[in-house]
Amino acid sequence: MNFENITLEKKDGIAILTINRPEVLNALNRKTIEEIGRAVDDIENDESVRAVIITGSGEKAFVAGADINEFVGIDVVTAKELSRNFQILLNRIENLGKPVIAAINGLALGGGCELAMACDIRIASEKARLGQPEINLGIIPGAGGTQRLPRLVGIAKAKELIFTGDMIDAREAERIGLVNRVVPPESVMDTAVELAKKMAEKSPFILKLAKEAINTGVNMDIHSAISLENDLVTIAFTTEDKEEGMKAFMEKRKPEFKGR
Repeated sequence: MNFENITLEKKDGIAILTINRPEVLNALNRKTIEEIGRAVDDIENDESVRAVIITGSGEKAFVAGADINEFVGIDVVTAKELSRNFQILLNRIENLGKPVIAAINGLALGGGCELAMACDIRIASEKARLGQPEINLGIIPGAGGTQRLPRLVGIAKAKELIFTGDMIDAREAERIGLVNRVVPPESVMDTAVELAKKMAEKSPFILKLAKEAINTGVNMDIHSAISLENDLVTIAFTTEDKEEGMKAFMEKRKPEFKGR
């Protein structure tokens, strides 16, 4: 599969998707969003891929935002279409049946922050800066930022960040729950790969169930969510991987999950 603005590598059950436009701080244009969508299609359909890492090329940016050149002078119909297409892509990443880790190696602003928030886990460089600066351009976040950010950091903090457009450093992002871990710049990918390998050793089907339970349940009332959990754990008990996991535990060995 050929790409111009991203790269996709696969090794040891891990897919690494890299936004590769370092000359513009990995800014997202329509072509890049389309290519990410094709890569997600490939990852979703490849049973050998058990975990995913998304990162940016170079040392300065994960994704510094949308490519503003594509937004100047567009009409309202095009604006709505661009926003919706990016929302659909990030919804797909959020609900991909495999764990997705954002390795935030630098700036994650605007659409870049929204892309990171659509991932399950966020590992940030000590030099990373995150934020939703759209207000400074006379617009608001349009790819889930107004919805995912409050769910991660709370309504009041999200309003502060979105209303001011301020950037925050990685340590503050960790403090408020926007990122999971902060590590030295040289350790970002190693940390992400180590975490992805740990997840790749688990049953891919059971990981999918766990992700569904969390992602769906968090938007339900507690009683309905617990009922959903009951349904999904019942399905887990019907799998070959459940038998293998419990047998391996009794035999004091490492399980070999097959995803069945």
